[in-house]
Amino acid sequence: MKKLIICSLVMLFFVTNSFSFNSYHKSAYVSIQHLHQIFNKVKRNSNVSQKALSKAFNYYEKYRFSKRLSSKYLAIADYTKEALEKRLYIVNLHSGNVKKYLVAHGKNSGRKYGRVWQSSNELNSLMTPFGFFKVGYKEGKTVQKRYDYLSVKGLEWKNRHVGKSSKNGGRDVLLHTAKYVKSGGRSFGCFAIRNRDKREVFSKLKRALLYSYTGR
Repeated sequence: MKKLIICSLVMLFFVTNSFSFNSYHKSAYVSIQHLHQIFNKVKRNSNVSQKALSKAFNYYEKYRFSKRLSSKYLAIADYTKEALEKRLYIVNLHSGNVKKYLVAHGKNSGRKYGRVWQSSNELNSLMTPFGFFKVGYKEGKTVQKRYDYLSVKGLEWKNRHVGKSSKNGGRDVLLHTAKYVKSGGRSFGCFAIRNRDKREVFSKLKRALLYSYTGR
């Protein structure tokens, strides 16, 4: 019995680590040539900011392996557009298809219904953070308002504290659901989406690159 348990644990460890390895193995990613084709397709067929699109694809091409980014999707929150316009663009890196969703901005970043005019990665700014982020994979629920969420982690020096606990000098920023999003409401700086979009957005963005573009 003891040997059986040990064998089972060994098999579980092997399967788990094999899955992790295969999820990030280079063969799971599209080629650079294909990535360029996807970029051109999205550029032709989408109204996302071309500057944001170029920066997002360049970053992804350079860091997709080292940052262990999703091989399937990347996202751009184009905050140069207004809140009642679907401005969260999720790009399928294999097909080039783009789905758009509403996403709120921070209350000190711009007026309700409007666009972002100021952004900051600083704690207590109540502004939308900017730069490149990686979305987490483990779903949770906030304590006070019971929002469903995924974690968000800053990938650059300028946003390195975003996604870390405020107790440790970081800034708690999440990708979460909220009722106010559908009416153009604002968050405290989190990437808030509609409740109805949770299933689609969460399933696509786990471990994905998220570029928060505020016009900088």
